Amino acid sequence: MAAVAFAQTLCHERSMQGSTTRAGGCFLTIFSLLGFLFGLSIRNPLKGVLIGLGIGSAFAIAVWLIDLKRRES
Repeated sequence: MAAVAFAQTLCHERSMQGSTTRAGGCFLTIFSLLGFLFGLSIRNPLKGVLIGLGIGSAFAIAVWLIDLKRRES
């Protein structure tokens, strides 16, 4: 019984520190899907996905750079 009590204190002793970073991966997903839909409308889905990935990557990198600058100051 003492081993169970000891194991429970190990699990609940320290709490994890919360992450304060911003996530930009949602932009990749959203713009890829929107790009696919745009590509269907122009009858070239791959072109739309590539355009969406490019725009989503630009937004994700911008979020990453803004977050990096925020954490440094």
